[in-house]
Formats: sequence, structure tokens, C-alpha cells
Amino acid sequence: MDAAENSARQQQASEQDHEQALLWLEEIEGEQALDWVKRQNNETLQALTGDPRYQQYEQEALAILTAADRITYGTLRGEFVYNFWRDQQHVRGLWRRMSLDQYKQKSKDWELLLDVDQLASDENENWIYKGVDCLAPDHDRCLVELAPGGTDSAVYREFDLPTKSFVKGGFEVPLAKSNLCWEDRDHLLIATDWGKGSLNTSGYARILKRWQRGTPLSAAETVLETGVEETFVYPVNLKHNGRQTCFVMRGHDFYHFTFYLVTAEGTLKELPLPQKCSLSGLFEDQLLVELKEDWRDFPAGALVSFSLPDFEKSGKIDEVLLVFDPGQTGTISQVRSAKDAVYLTGIEHVSSQIREYRLTDKHWQGRVIPWGQDEVLSISSSDSSSNHLLMSRDGFLQPGSLYYVNFQEGTELLLQSTPARFDTSGLKVKKEFAVSRDGTRVPYFLVHRDDIPLDHSTPVLQYGYGGFEISILPHYSPLMGKLWLEKGGAYVLANIRGGGEYGPRWHEAALLENRQRAFDDFFAVAEAVQNQGVSSPKHYGAMGRSNGGLLMGVTLTQRPDLFNAIVCGVPLLDMKRFNKLLAGASWMAEYGNPDLPEQWEFISEYSPLQNLKPGQAYPRVYFFTSTKDDRVHPGHARKMAARMDQLGYDYFYYENIEGGHKGTANQQQEAMHSALEYLYLIRQLS
Repeated sequence: MDAAENSARQQQASEQDHEQALLWLEEIEGEQALDWVKRQNNETLQALTGDPRYQQYEQEALAILTAADRITYGTLRGEFVYNFWRDQQHVRGLWRRMSLDQYKQKSKDWELLLDVDQLASDENENWIYKGVDCLAPDHDRCLVELAPGGTDSAVYREFDLPTKSFVKGGFEVPLAKSNLCWEDRDHLLIATDWGKGSLNTSGYARILKRWQRGTPLSAAETVLETGVEETFVYPVNLKHNGRQTCFVMRGHDFYHFTFYLVTAEGTLKELPLPQKCSLSGLFEDQLLVELKEDWRDFPAGALVSFSLPDFEKSGKIDEVLLVFDPGQTGTISQVRSAKDAVYLTGIEHVSSQIREYRLTDKHWQGRVIPWGQDEVLSISSSDSSSNHLLMSRDGFLQPGSLYYVNFQEGTELLLQSTPARFDTSGLKVKKEFAVSRDGTRVPYFLVHRDDIPLDHSTPVLQYGYGGFEISILPHYSPLMGKLWLEKGGAYVLANIRGGGEYGPRWHEAALLENRQRAFDDFFAVAEAVQNQGVSSPKHYGAMGRSNGGLLMGVTLTQRPDLFNAIVCGVPLLDMKRFNKLLAGASWMAEYGNPDLPEQWEFISEYSPLQNLKPGQAYPRVYFFTSTKDDRVHPGHARKMAARMDQLGYDYFYYENIEGGHKGTANQQQEAMHSALEYLYLIRQLS
């Protein structure tokens, strides 16, 4: 063994020792770990809340988050609109409804269904409302999802709308990570924690059962059992014009699925679809499918359909119809079935569009609807038994607006607009392209003052995500606007590979061994902005959460020369152990398996924890996570911060005790988090 090889082995052994020495921080509720968290929190709060500007930042954030004139977004169910509302008086929130006619008339007369604050008080539980699933077409019975502290693990309780009460002896699911849906009034399809051996390596349910009303959950009958290494099993019900059909989605990994139709007899019938696709809805007798890979004569990214009754009869898919192909320059964001048409929102070079499609003689006919141009469009809610749509639109400098729309009747009614939450005078938005290391053009948005000095002095915050085919669009962000743009900062949104801005191909370009491309794209955008003269590394910061937190960890370790502030939220950072922590194993289709030497070889090139080195010019990073995050383990952020401490680097660290993967459980906590983040940024970058 030569000296170089011996030195390398000694270094590897030393790194392994350091990693082993930090494993105690993975004990989420361990006394030693929580003592460490409290010390870190105290140091960060003393440093940042002691700044004379902190109180103003927090008050401004809380005023935005609890403003009475926020838009009351609603969910259409039949002739009612349902809303969940939180404010300073109702921290946990109110679930309520009113008729659609009242809603269109901008009534304030809501019918209260459930007061979550009162429920939490009565039961002495830290309940956080997570949502409801109501049984169509009457919508009189709903499954209410409640989570202690906002975790992914939740309980479900059956709720009766006419009496506004939980159903005595009704469906009640104990605390677990459950996937469920109504099959009919007396049956649920449910995957949950059935006891020893019933969870997969990601901690999710792997056994789907049918639960009949009036019987104990333990008596539910198995419908499908998946392998321990598979990712999940998920029942879904799709509806159109009063008809409901149930399906089961079996995730072999995060991107490869087998789909089953639940037949009238209660059995499963496998759909002969490609494994990389998603079920997008029902329309008349057609099942809508969005392709994530080429299939037959149709390209990845296209929306197609086929006759469900024909499949039920023959077990085959003989005729496939093309609904829409966004091509190489765009992607489909939403697919919504209304009574008489299917509506698609999507983006073309990161610019929004909405399209309408009708089915005539086995041919889909579509049109682009000229609505809300130059803004980000989304369908806030739809109901498949009507042509009612709730549409929202906004932009970086354009506050959100909510409309009632019926395109069949040509009706458009502005329901609410958010007042401006920050001063946009003198601000402008530019959409430009950076050139990444391999020559790929990467779109980005730059928001700055029109009279910005090109002397490299402007504080700039760049945001990125770059994973899981998620598109990051230029939405109105009142907190960022108030706490950053209004105070003189500029903002950059980087639409890097790994996301979905150009469909499946944009995502697949940064999978597995190609992950570095997403990071290179992010760095290329920063270099492009700085080369314009807008800013310089001393005044340039970055922010990202979750997978974006991994991006921040790589930004810290690979290009500290480009950034002087990094907000690293609920992050993945120890990519050597990510698949062993909470839901991490389910993401190996995105990142790879670090237990396989050939895959650890490329993961190890960027894994932030393993790439921390002594003697580097790292900026003082800000980590935040949540003790109750049961998706991305808080140990990632804890170990990264502790290792930086060992190496003598300064950092800020804050861990919220509740809040789940979001990081916060209520508006007061969110206001505090925002104040801490933006105050940190302005201190670092001014």
C-alpha cells in the first residue's frame, strides 16, 4: 500500500468516525438531542431577535398572514363552497361553508361546521387540520383528517354534515400514515399501519384493505398486499357527472406504478398502462392519463384517454385518443374535468395557459382560452358535476385574484382580489436564460428595481428546488415582497432541471447519476445575474426547502464562492443515510441507493454532510427544521450543523418543536420563521 492510498483510507476512516459520532442526533425525541436543539435555538433567537429590526419584521409578517382581507379560497362540492379559515382568533382554524350563490354574492354569512380550536381544547390535543374527503354526490359524509402537531401521521374521523358532528360509531382511523378513500357509503378502501410487518421500508402502509361500516378496523379484508421494498399503495376515486370509479395506484418506486380498476364485484383489474404515468381524471366514459414516458405513438408529457367501459369488457386498451401534447417547450400543470369539458392549465416556457377540450365522435377538440394572460393561472377548485370553476391568477408583482368562471356560459365574475401587501413601485420582472455547464439554456426570473445600480452592490436572494418534476412558478409572495423586495433586495427564481417546467424530460435530465446538472443550473443562474453587474458574491444569497434544502447544502459545499447567505430548510443533507431515515427510502428513484457502491459513487460526489471540509470560506448558513417533521428527518439538519460546529464554522440553527414538514403549525410560528429568515438574509447581504 503506497502512502497516498494509506492516507486516503485513514481519511475515510476518520470521516466514518465523525459520522458515527453524530448518530445520537437522529434520536428525534432523545433527551440529549433535544437539549442540543434547545441550546441551538436559544443561541439563534438571542442573536436574531435581539436585532432592533426583528419586531418590525415579525409584526409585518403576522399582519399579512392574519389579514382579514385575505382571499377566502373555497372548494366546490355540489352547490356549496367549503372553506378553511385561520386568523388570530382562530389559530387552528374553522371549517365552514356557504352556498355557491352566496359565495358569488360575496356574502360573509358562513355556516360553521367544525371549530378546530374548540376541538383541540375539548380533547386536550394539539390538533392541526389537514383536510377532508367528502362522499359524492351528496357530500353529506366526510372524513376529517387531523394531525397532532402537523405531522404526516394523522387520524381520520367520519363527520356528518347535516348534524355538524362526528358520527358515533362511524369510521375512525387511529394515528398512522394512512391512504384512504370512499368506495361507497358503507365501505372505505384503506392502507394504514396494520401492525407488525405491515409497513414498507419507507414507513408507509403496504397493505390495502376494504373496511365495511359497522365492523372493527381489524376485520377489514385484504385487497392488495405489496412488497416491503415498494413505495406505497394508494386508493383513489375519480368522479364525473355523478359517476364515481375507484382505482388503486401501486408504487413500485416513486415514479413507476401499476394501476388497478376496482370492479363492481370489488376485485382488482390491472390496467395495461406504462409504469410511468398518472391517472388524471374521468370524462364521460374516458379515463384521462398523463404520460411520463413514451407509449405507443404518444410522447412523454402528453395527455391521452381511452374508453373505460371498453376496458372493463375486454381487459384491453384498444384505442387511445390524444387530448393534448405540450411538446418540448411546456408541460401540463392541472387536469380538471367539469361537466361538459376538460380544462388544462399548463406552462409554455414558464408562462401560463389554460385550454378547454371537448370530446366529439371520439376526437378531442381543444382551444386556448385567452384568459389571465401574463399571469400565473390555476384552477383553484372544480366540480365534475357542473361547469362551475374557481380560478385564481397572480404574478410576482400582481396580487392574487379569485374568479368564478363558467366558460360554457361565458361567465366571469371577480370574487376577491388581495390588496397589495408590499410596495411594487419601481419594480420590474425580467425572464431570461442562463447557460449551464453542459450548454443547456435554463430559464430564470429576476425581480428588481428599475433603477438598479449595476455596481454589484444589490442584495439578491435566489430560490430553487429542482426535483420530483415540481414546477416552480412566479407567484405573488407577500412575505418575500414585504420583507425583502420592499427593503431593497432583488429576487431570482431559478427554473432548474429536476423540476417539471419542461415536462418529464426536464425532470429526468437530473435524475440519479445526473443530479449534478440541477446544481450546475442553479450556479449558472447565479453567475448570470452577477455577471450583469446586479450583484456580487458578498451580496448574494440562496434559499431552498426539502429537496431544495439539499440544493442549499450542495450550494454551501460546492460553490461558497458565489454566495454569502444560505437558508437551508427542512433539508436532506446526509445522503449516505437518507434511505434509512423516515420516508427516505421512497426517494431512491430520485437520488439512487447509497447502499450500492456504484450508486454511492455518484451520490458521494455531492452529499453535503460528507463533503464538508475544514478551512473553507463557507458563508454563515441558516438551518431550520421541525422536530415533528416525519417526512424528512430532522437529523439531517442537526448533524450538518453539529459537524460544522466541530469544524469551527459559524451558523444559525432553529428547530420548531411542531409543524411537520411545513416547519410551522400556525400563523404566529410562520411569522416568526419568516422574520428570522429575512432578517438573517439582510444582515448577511447588506
